[in-house]
Amino acid sequence: MLRKMREHKGLTLEQVADLMECSQSKISRIETGHSSVNTRDVRDLLGIYGVTGDDAEDFIALARAARQRGWWHPYTAVLVSAYVGLETDAKSIKTYEHQVMPGLLQTPQYAEALWRSARPELGDDEILSRVSVRMERQSLLHRPDNPVSFEAVLDEAVLSRPVGGDVVMREQLRRLYEATSMPNVMIKVLPFEIGAHAAVDGTFAILEFTEPNDSSMVYAENATGGLFLDKAEELRVYRTIFEQVQKVALGYKESAELIAQLAEEPLWISRARVPTRVTKST
Repeated sequence: MLRKMREHKGLTLEQVADLMECSQSKISRIETGHSSVNTRDVRDLLGIYGVTGDDAEDFIALARAARQRGWWHPYTAVLVSAYVGLETDAKSIKTYEHQVMPGLLQTPQYAEALWRSARPELGDDEILSRVSVRMERQSLLHRPDNPVSFEAVLDEAVLSRPVGGDVVMREQLRRLYEATSMPNVMIKVLPFEIGAHAAVDGTFAILEFTEPNDSSMVYAENATGGLFLDKAEELRVYRTIFEQVQKVALGYKESAELIAQLAEEPLWISRARVPTRVTKST
């Protein structure tokens, strides 16, 4: 409804953000339901859109009631675009990955292999387009002004699954090793011998934003896609999980050394030497 009001007035997200003295991403998150909204913001937005009187009070009451319920959204193609927009506005990203390389650190060949495996129904043009978008996203790490701070804890499985085959994966590991020397990139590896740990439920990312009034946000992946979460308790839980896996992971130097070692002596090569199990005949 807020989006329709804005569009009816012929205003852009940027114009409304300027009038509200906040970030464009905040208005976008309110309109797409990715962030809860306080009644003061609703009242200010209604004033910009010329909504007053009983209509405004009813709308504010609706917003107040909505804040009493938890919320989340199923992962869809639309939310992928939303996440990319949030990622662009973030000042820091903390992520745990348990199966694949973080998108911001993938090589083009690795990303292409992922898309071809996960979405075999896509044509070459669509896959290459998605890879191109993923590569463009990586500019966040190299911006001359305020590059995003990126902290990642990677399960050792991420380094040991040869996505795209031996050549592609070795190049990916070398790319990952190079990233460990970047001042705004911090990478730790969670070794297999740790066993069960706080993040066994799966991948997630915690995004922090520059604007002081912008709430932090968690994107948590699950079997059906993912959820956007921004409640205080949800943020506390995921921050605690990230801190716990950081503590039990290898240090930054040891992690970099392991990455370099696996690029030269990958686990999938040593496992290939293990004799194949022989099935008993009946």
